[in-house]
Amino acid sequence: MQWILQDFEDTNKLSAALDRLGFEYSWHKVVPFVGDLLPAPEIRDLNAVVLFGAYTLWRYAEAHGLKPGVFRITPFLDEASWHPYLLNGPDARVLALKDIPHSLADDGRDWFLRPVEDSKEEPGRVKSTDDILRLAQKVLALDEAEIPEGSLRHDTLLMPTPPAVILKEWRIWVVRDKVVTYSLYKDGSRVVYRHEIDEDALAFAQQMVSANPCYSDAYVMDICRTPDGLRLLETNCINAAGFYSADLIKLAMAISESVQ
Repeated sequence: MQWILQDFEDTNKLSAALDRLGFEYSWHKVVPFVGDLLPAPEIRDLNAVVLFGAYTLWRYAEAHGLKPGVFRITPFLDEASWHPYLLNGPDARVLALKDIPHSLADDGRDWFLRPVEDSKEEPGRVKSTDDILRLAQKVLALDEAEIPEGSLRHDTLLMPTPPAVILKEWRIWVVRDKVVTYSLYKDGSRVVYRHEIDEDALAFAQQMVSANPCYSDAYVMDICRTPDGLRLLETNCINAAGFYSADLIKLAMAISESVQ
């Protein structure tokens, strides 16, 4: 397996695990707006290459026929088998950014806002209605031809949902329908990175994986504990998701074994 890494704090963590395993990897920069890699990687086997870094690396992988390259996923909202377990249920409101000014009432409410697709265009966070409307107006004031690739666009689908009480949040790494590793990343209001998970939360995570087999060969799932029980928050592209306190030795081994 050939590992291509873009230089980020998290990929530096991954490189340390790759060093321990004796796996070969190379460092590259992404040319802005073009998407080429510098230096250009020397690919030995098109079917045994994986890229970690920015989400936009999927374009380079697909343009050069690299497999698995970047493990793409579909929006988690499209997966009917997960609907009963979603934090905000299957009826979450979805709006194109261009529809927000006349669809979202300026009533002072707070919303948790995130893009429907795992595109990293806007981080998921709580925003006031006023902030959301200003964000939409700022984007809509731009000609679409002026908007850089990977940024919010007029037709970006966004999901505003009422903020929920979350007691704990975990990130789960899944390879070939098996939970490989995990990390706590929020305990109440505190951001904490610890390689731990409650026993019932681990069982819930594997239940979610088994409920939707073959979703992707590898992906990240975020789950949480609420006053009403365990819930599925979202899924993310494994190649561009933060590692927190995951066991990266186990993760690298699982990914390598998955393509042999």
